Amino acid sequence: MKANKHLMKSDERAQVGIGTLIIFIAMVLVAAVAAAVLIQTSGVLQERASSTGQQAAQEVSSNMMVKSIEGVRSADAGGNLSDTVDLLKVKVALNIGSSDIDLNQVVITITDGTNTNDLVYAGNDKTYGATMDSFSETNATLNLINLLSESTTETGGDNSKYFFTVEKIRDEDESFSQANPIMNQGDLVTIYISTAASGAATNTVVGDVTVSDLEDSGLTIEPRSELSILLTPEAGSSTTATFTAPSFGVDTNIGLYP
Repeated sequence: MKANKHLMKSDERAQVGIGTLIIFIAMVLVAAVAAAVLIQTSGVLQERASSTGQQAAQEVSSNMMVKSIEGVRSADAGGNLSDTVDLLKVKVALNIGSSDIDLNQVVITITDGTNTNDLVYAGNDKTYGATMDSFSETNATLNLINLLSESTTETGGDNSKYFFTVEKIRDEDESFSQANPIMNQGDLVTIYISTAASGAATNTVVGDVTVSDLEDSGLTIEPRSELSILLTPEAGSSTTATFTAPSFGVDTNIGLYP
């Protein structure tokens, strides 16, 4: 009898199947990693886009509006008026749709064409490391007197060169105060800016207040003087008011703008 011969058949199909499975798993892993990266990236981009949109909306909508600017001439004890405007009363409100504005963070730049003063709110203790000396959180008149006639140790100079003060005219919700000068819709306030010239140093009466003497602001507003005021809030667009002073005549209060 002939011996049985068993023939061994070579079959590589299983190996091919395992290779395909490995490639498939690798593709799934790569796709998962790519999807995770895309999801994370889209989340970051969405967050940044939302933040940018909010900031852009705030920049566009936040805006102060200068209603009017009135100049006040000081006088001596005999009632003789100075030849210069020594105090500016700037009435401001918020534009339609504007966000709340903290006057504590507003910077006012005023120039008479020769000298320029950058002013911050008298209650701001960040810029110079302290508020204006003798700053009152309740008395706007006292702050105005100190603005006109005193100096602050930290600044090393007259208050009129470094600060401005405010007083509310209309504040229906009673949210505005000397300690927290935050304006919202409907508020109307007066910003006081000292422009006392050296020639008025001995005068003691400025509008409704009486002072010991006037400190030099470095600014001079005479007839035909050109003045520019720039109000820059913490967020939002800046507001500019530019005007030329008219003849004073015998008037104590002079309308300067608009």
